[in-house]
Amino acid sequence: MTPRSRGFSLIELLVVLAIITLLVSLLAPVISRARSVAHRTSCLSNLRQIGTAFTMYVTDFEDRFPNDGDPALWMGRRWRWPLSSYLYQGLRRDPAFPNDPNRSVRLGGNILVCPSDPQAPQQWDDTSYAYCAAFYHTPEQVNGMTTTDLYGPGGPPCVSQSLAGVAYPAQKVLVAEWLAPHSQVMAGWWQWRGARNYLFVDGHAKYLPATALQPAVNGYPDPNLTRNGIAGFDIAAETTP
Repeated sequence: MTPRSRGFSLIELLVVLAIITLLVSLLAPVISRARSVAHRTSCLSNLRQIGTAFTMYVTDFEDRFPNDGDPALWMGRRWRWPLSSYLYQGLRRDPAFPNDPNRSVRLGGNILVCPSDPQAPQQWDDTSYAYCAAFYHTPEQVNGMTTTDLYGPGGPPCVSQSLAGVAYPAQKVLVAEWLAPHSQVMAGWWQWRGARNYLFVDGHAKYLPATALQPAVNGYPDPNLTRNGIAGFDIAAETTP
């Protein structure tokens, strides 16, 4: 007679479950980090594509950076419109609100939103990246501006800036994530916390902590108000790749 097969005992099952639980707990942080790196890489790719759009725009507009006279053009929902034909996103004004630059509809993909940014879809019409106001104000204007001049009434008039005026293309930020979602700190440009992806005028993009930037005119890591505007720099030369 063949012996009866023996099943697992309760203790053996508990041991197996404990081992599986331990493995999951060990693997979860690794998987989370891998996902975070993937999202960060996706954002860097977004910024490089945005950089290409800016290059085409500047080439078509006699080496001038975008400026439509809107002091709040630096905000993600605003600067996308001058660049819309270069972004290939099927971006259109919302027909229900045709005069509101903060509302849109899309017919294609979206390189303007970072997958790690939970606020962009809910609050900012799927826009994660901000354009620097230094590119539509003169260096002299920037040196005299305050934070409230960027969004409040009474700021200086917008003045188109030329590519030739950029003294340090590899050190001056052009576009960057407004928040710092990859470092789990949802801080903006007016705080010294967190890290984010930055696109520079020369077209390269890099992930940097806020503390890598030089203090702007308003005392923050704010590339809107880089000291001396486009004639200045946001990061030291040794920080560049």
